[in-house]
Amino acid sequence: MALTAAGLARRSGGPGRVVGQRWWTPYLFLSVGLVLYAAMFAWPAVIAIQLAFSRYTIINPISFVGLANFQSMGADPRFWHALGNSLLFLIMFLPLSVVVPLLLALLVNIPLRGIQAFRMAYYLPVITSMVAVAVGWRYVFNREGVVNWLLSLVGLGPIDFLLNTAWALPTVVLLEAWKSAGLFMMIYLAGLQSVPRELIEAARVDGASAVRRLWHVIIPGLLPTFAVTLTLSMLEAMRAFESVYVLTRGGPLDSTLTLGYYIWSKAFQDYDMGYASAMGLVLWAIMIILAMANLLVTRRRDR
Repeated sequence: MALTAAGLARRSGGPGRVVGQRWWTPYLFLSVGLVLYAAMFAWPAVIAIQLAFSRYTIINPISFVGLANFQSMGADPRFWHALGNSLLFLIMFLPLSVVVPLLLALLVNIPLRGIQAFRMAYYLPVITSMVAVAVGWRYVFNREGVVNWLLSLVGLGPIDFLLNTAWALPTVVLLEAWKSAGLFMMIYLAGLQSVPRELIEAARVDGASAVRRLWHVIIPGLLPTFAVTLTLSMLEAMRAFESVYVLTRGGPLDSTLTLGYYIWSKAFQDYDMGYASAMGLVLWAIMIILAMANLLVTRRRDR
């Protein structure tokens, strides 16, 4: 006799169960990923939180000091200078990482033959090592580099981009924006594919110009994509390290000293792991606050 749906559910232990399945089967498949997550993220995070309230210099054993690291942070002028540089980095980075990739996505979304080659060209810096890219940019923006050669043709060069306190941080920001533009372009491109074509065609039939279609149809449909891009951009800006390390090492005169680089220098140059962990905890909290603020603003706009 064929089993009915109710009888199959009773035999399998419930309506969502498959015959022969055990309750722990999904967790068995997830176990490898959970173990790797615990070993590579959760456990180091717990250790970092412990070190934030301790004094540890690698040579000496760990000793609990409570809030002493955070009190030292409040009286450290270099910490506040690094935090200010990171916020300035964020302000300069956001327009380049949110607006420019959108324009690139609109460009490569045009159905033309060979457009995939342009998409690949824009995405290529994303999969290239930041160290290799930064080394190349160091030669490009050198005093005898290509950029200064082009500026000299119009009588504006040379400029010491990486040795001038006014130009060093914008140069690093430009590198980070160029490096990540392909990733954000692909995110926008996926969002553009989800915008209903019927709405765009209806706006075109109604006589809306390309600018009006972009502002009133496409951009409102991309609000969730904007939220993702803005969150990733803020996190990327606040944790900038590799580009600063290769190009300027925080100089000149600490003009490119970001919080990420200052944490590294305290941990691996001064070997003050406790203080570096405390600053890392503060950076972690700032990134969470920025992400949550962006989430709240986006939800309010959706409503």
